Amino acid sequence: MASPTPLRRKPVQQRSAKRVEQMLESCAALIEEVGYDGVTTTLIAERAGVAVGSLYQFFPDKRAVVRELTRRNLERFLRLVGERFETTYVNHWWDAVDLAIDIYVDMHRTVPGFAKLHFGDVVDLELLDDGEGKHNNEVVSEQLAAIVAEKAGLPVEDLMLPITIAVEATDGIHKLAFRRDPRGDQTIIDEGKYLLRQYLSSKVGN
Repeated sequence: MASPTPLRRKPVQQRSAKRVEQMLESCAALIEEVGYDGVTTTLIAERAGVAVGSLYQFFPDKRAVVRELTRRNLERFLRLVGERFETTYVNHWWDAVDLAIDIYVDMHRTVPGFAKLHFGDVVDLELLDDGEGKHNNEVVSEQLAAIVAEKAGLPVEDLMLPITIAVEATDGIHKLAFRRDPRGDQTIIDEGKYLLRQYLSSKVGN
């Protein structure tokens, strides 16, 4: 599971939960429009149609809103990966990583704010961390390795380092792809997948 929620308090009533969702969606839309630095708690509240005091009931500051948004994006990514693994046959475990890359690219293209936030590194390299000093990519690698290990029937410790390397390499490759083309240069994405497939298949050949 992703790191614990940064919410100041969890919404109990359905109406409160809906307000929090509106705040998160508004934050994502604003980040898409003006970037992280241009977003303020006042703008988020105005876009969500709530009083700024209502926002502060749940979030202490802008960073907390973005952290919750990023945490939910990670949960969404992991859920989609798990669902895709359940419905798609793969010949080799490293092909499962291909599926994860496809999901990541699709989120980059379709989820508001994701292209500018990724998994939080734009804001803070340890945004997803829960006090253990872990880089955001470490958090993603650990959780992705656990899912792939279960799918492949392999010990997670055998996959941890290769998937960590794969996540770091993919991060750099995708930054290049989306720098070249706002929609992601598909040639670069495909080349990156080929590179990772060769690497991963050579490390754990099951």
